[in-house]
Amino acid sequence: METSEKPKRMHLGRKVSRIRELRGMKQDALATELGISQQAISKLEQSEEIEEATLEKIAKVLGVTAEGIKHFTEETIFNNINNFHDNSIQNNFNPIEKIVDLYERLLASEREKVEILKNK
Repeated sequence: METSEKPKRMHLGRKVSRIRELRGMKQDALATELGISQQAISKLEQSEEIEEATLEKIAKVLGVTAEGIKHFTEETIFNNINNFHDNSIQNNFNPIEKIVDLYERLLASEREKVEILKNK
């Protein structure tokens, strides 16, 4: 008995749709950026295959690469989002510095008020 497994075909349209949704973009917005109709986007997202040139244009608008679309999986995108989110919080936001900055500005404002009241 011979079993031949078909390699799982990638459905590029579904991947484009999912990436677009994750980016918070509507079909209309993607269509406008590409200079085509919303109906054309709907049809593309239902297509299993997409021409390479079209895929490149879509990828550019979505802020990814064509290869990124081809190799997209839910698991990898959420890992990337979590890693980016974790790194950006660690590298760009220090709540203590923000509190100190706010306190210093409030203190300066209060000193100005005191000076104004002294001069009256």
